[in-house]
Amino acid sequence: MAAGIAAPLLRRRLRLPVLAVTVASGAAPFALCVALPRTRTRDVATCVLQMWAYVAHYEMPNDDPERLRARVHVHYPVRVDRVLGLGELPGVRLQRWFGRPGPLNRGEQVLVWCHWLWFLIPHGTVLYFLLCRRERFERAALHTYAVFDLGLIGYWAVPTAPPWYAAQQGAAPELRRMMFDHGEAFWKDRWGPMYGLLGGNPLAAMPSLHFATSVMAARLLAEEGRGHGAVGWTYAGTLGFALVYLGEHYLIDLLVGLGLAEGVRRAAGPAAPFLRSVGRGVQALERAARG
Repeated sequence: MAAGIAAPLLRRRLRLPVLAVTVASGAAPFALCVALPRTRTRDVATCVLQMWAYVAHYEMPNDDPERLRARVHVHYPVRVDRVLGLGELPGVRLQRWFGRPGPLNRGEQVLVWCHWLWFLIPHGTVLYFLLCRRERFERAALHTYAVFDLGLIGYWAVPTAPPWYAAQQGAAPELRRMMFDHGEAFWKDRWGPMYGLLGGNPLAAMPSLHFATSVMAARLLAEEGRGHGAVGWTYAGTLGFALVYLGEHYLIDLLVGLGLAEGVRRAAGPAAPFLRSVGRGVQALERAARG
């Protein structure tokens, strides 16, 4: 377990192979489950270790920024979004309709904060099930973190630039990156270090895991009732609009993210026997470790 925590931290300094980081960090949640009896605290720690592995694999393509920039796909999402937008990029059209030069208006600031608070939504949904609907926690966690992990395939296999990057490279019409502008205005000197810490891979746009995980959260909450579902879908819809309007994602990124979330839901049934067998194996190791 210690190796799984340390490997992502030390990967650059020790020049660890990707496979070594993957094996060590991927095994850490299982090692924790074997080492400790199940409690809510262990459940939270298991999810944290899973996300620790995810963050490492999200960032690793950018460990060599020059190589990533050489590999990144800039043009294909521009072409696809022009088709979806009937000749114009949806984000460009929205900014032309509603955007104004200068400081962001109140509505735009709300959209930026909707984006910034995204990380709380999928994990907050899982935490809700852990605390309030324990019998549904495992399912909620599996669905949510499967979306995160499967989304990494796109980031590694087909690294795709977001609209603001394409605009900077001259591959798309001028597009204002409002989130960055408001970050500088709101956080001032703290913005640079904050963005450097949280923006570990700026060229990971396809699929939009912001949208995919929010859709999954909305789906899970909707199973709890109309009120829960209304909250989840209101957030997901607002975030989807924000991501396109703010220049952070193409519409096609969102559509592929939606497909990913729905694909995970549909695959849950066929995958259930395999997942149960994995669970039984971990439980057997847990019993053996306790004698």
